[in-house]
Amino acid sequence: MILNSPGYTYDVHSLVKAFYPAEDVSVVSDAPVDPGAECISVFVSSGDVKDDVKVSGFIRVTAPVTGKTETCEEEYSDIERSQLKSLLKRVLYGILVRMTEKELPWGTMTGIRPTKVATALISQGESDAAIADHMRSVYLCSDEKIKLATAIAHTEKEIIDSLPDNGFSIYIGIPFCPSTCMYCSFTSYPIASWEKRTDDYLFALKKEIDYFSNVYRGRCPDSIYIGGGTPTTLSAAQLKDLTEYIRKSFDLSHLREFTVEAGRPDSITTDKLKVLREAGVGRISINPQTMNEKTLRLIGRRHSVKDVYVAYDKAVDAGFTNINMDLILGLPGENEDDVKYTFDKITEFSPASITVHSMAIKRAAAMSEFLASHGNITSRNTPEMMRIADESARSLGLIPYYLYRQKNMAGNFENVGYAKPGNYGIYNIVIMEEISDIAAAGAGCISKRVFADGRIERCANVKDVAMYIDRIDEMIDKKRILFEQ
Repeated sequence: MILNSPGYTYDVHSLVKAFYPAEDVSVVSDAPVDPGAECISVFVSSGDVKDDVKVSGFIRVTAPVTGKTETCEEEYSDIERSQLKSLLKRVLYGILVRMTEKELPWGTMTGIRPTKVATALISQGESDAAIADHMRSVYLCSDEKIKLATAIAHTEKEIIDSLPDNGFSIYIGIPFCPSTCMYCSFTSYPIASWEKRTDDYLFALKKEIDYFSNVYRGRCPDSIYIGGGTPTTLSAAQLKDLTEYIRKSFDLSHLREFTVEAGRPDSITTDKLKVLREAGVGRISINPQTMNEKTLRLIGRRHSVKDVYVAYDKAVDAGFTNINMDLILGLPGENEDDVKYTFDKITEFSPASITVHSMAIKRAAAMSEFLASHGNITSRNTPEMMRIADESARSLGLIPYYLYRQKNMAGNFENVGYAKPGNYGIYNIVIMEEISDIAAAGAGCISKRVFADGRIERCANVKDVAMYIDRIDEMIDKKRILFEQ
């Protein structure tokens, strides 16, 4: 792509990438080296615009469409930067639709959380019809996705309104897994390589917990989420030590939710589940991702479908009633029949919640290289797969309660959490809607502070486990700058 205004690089790149997820997309400010190369050219006559300036001019987009060069030009008058960006994306979108002969379910909505748009308009007293008109005209969203985002926004608002004004959430990261899945780009390391240093990691983790305990003295968290990685790669004794340390470090008298992402069925034991129940954990995840054996082997999940049943039965026997199951659409080689098979099996469990993920292919994940070298295996998500997931979840009495999107998602779809009323994942809503602080401890974790004026600032820990252990005091010092100003 050629773009004369670098301030819009992210917007045009992300939109083109949404249409061409498997292609390398580059944005330059001058002509390509090869004069015969076919590319998209975007010209904004007023160039980069600051937030406090109104401008007039025109946008011109030129691109190859059905074997010929096509140009689309649109004028604008007395508009601000945000309006200009939206117009630019709509003009570019029209050309891309003609180039690819397809439309995107979320239209031009890239880099924007759909529910945030709907929530803001609900807070302003707008009707659902007005929200639909706005999302359709500004972002070119499909009616189906508008309806989904609006319904979720209403559910989220009810939950958010029920939370105290001075609440916060705690995230504890355990960056170890039984093995690394092909699609994973999170901070995760095989537990076998770190077993001799897990106690060192937990010692550093406790130092961070001590810091947050002082910062939030006198305040009660809304939710606690222990994620990863796979937290249940820790031993039962280590889990007991960690959960007890958390309980004694914070006032949990009004805690609404305590979640542990058990995740991998091959990491779950009766002893570990007993420890979690005794610690007051009320919500866990058991995440098969798929119920197809061939796919589990392909993506590096070292457990079987049978292991999922065994782990789930153990959790029920331990007294857990709020169990979430994560599933991924767009896993390599899977089609609609595979997805239907998975959801037919999942309905046998009747879990309290299901989180449906659309595959996002990240460069940092092994899957990116795998797909590049195996042209006969594809990763794709389709409207039919999304329909199967949605209808299966709703057949169990689950309703969509949170939604988020990522770059490079197969089919340009979304991740949706479904749950039975009363079993919504509060932490999921809090982190997506950015309504309160996140005190995050652990390698690769990002703490977040939400200021009274709406400003949001973040502080990230190093991802490498050894560096986290060695530099824990430095990580805490960085947080002092954020949380003590």
